[in-house]
Amino acid sequence: MRVLVLAGGLSPERNVSLSSGSMVCEALRELGHQAALMDLFLGLDGALNGENLYVAPIPDAFKRVARETPDLEKLRASRPGPGAIGPGVLEMCARADVVYLALHGACGEDGRIQAALDLLEVPYTGSGCLASAIAMDKDLTKRLVSDLVTTPRWEAVTITEENMDGLIQRTKLPAVVKPINSGSSIGVYIARSRKELKQALEESRKLGGRTVVEQYIQGREIQVAVLGDRALPSIEIIPNEGFYDYANKYQPGAAREVCPAPIPASWEQALGEAALTVFRTIGLSVYARADFIVTQDGTPYFLEINTLPGMTPTSLVPQEAAAVGIGYGQLCEQIIHLSLKARKEGV
Repeated sequence: MRVLVLAGGLSPERNVSLSSGSMVCEALRELGHQAALMDLFLGLDGALNGENLYVAPIPDAFKRVARETPDLEKLRASRPGPGAIGPGVLEMCARADVVYLALHGACGEDGRIQAALDLLEVPYTGSGCLASAIAMDKDLTKRLVSDLVTTPRWEAVTITEENMDGLIQRTKLPAVVKPINSGSSIGVYIARSRKELKQALEESRKLGGRTVVEQYIQGREIQVAVLGDRALPSIEIIPNEGFYDYANKYQPGAAREVCPAPIPASWEQALGEAALTVFRTIGLSVYARADFIVTQDGTPYFLEINTLPGMTPTSLVPQEAAAVGIGYGQLCEQIIHLSLKARKEGV
């Protein structure tokens, strides 16, 4: 099969995406597929023939995720011309049997690239454009599922100078502050004092201002992947220090990940059912990963769901798949086959 793996882009999660894409591309090549890795934003540089991407070696630098998020302004300046899609990208997509979306964050998980590929009638991996757009919006997702699963109290706000003081005064502490449409814990803060809350809100303004301020729930961080129409074994995240932020997610050894999570069978069942409920309610397809905090009494508090979860060396979905005997390459192939079926069914 001829597979174009799209990664990179202009998201703050760019480095994570390049790592995911590199691993996917290598795994597919090892299984005998023609696979090429392409940067959504940079595209073809003019000197590189697109066909050469199918045999080009994967840079080792792409496989590791730096502790710092990328300098997107510098990246923008490196490529002339407007738009988030680089030269030759759509043409390369149209010549592939399927496009494997290893993108994360804006332009990848928000439905826009899915819509573009739908218009080109090019099949791609993961959920369709509408469901992807809904899941990317943490506020909208919670509105749709809050009557069906337990979720922390939340408020969605666009932070301005005029409303910041009032928000600081009325927010119950501790609270979690997070961008409404970002991932990889970028811009996520746990505020335990008014001073910390102000700092978190000011940082959120720099990321665009649209923010979810959420009730902090004390408990165990457990995540559940959905593959096809079944929940995979849960995985518990235990950071060595702090919480599961960007650095702890992608730096080897920064957190312990235990799969299956050491929890009672009743908790496992409740988590799986909650993940599937969110997945089906939003209209997702193929695969996703739902994030929860589980309290001492076993109540799973749903936080968010990710439609293109990471496929890096430290990512969680491959670990959950491995727990039921699905190897990394096999997982990539299953995602492709489930996606081709979903596209034929129009979902």
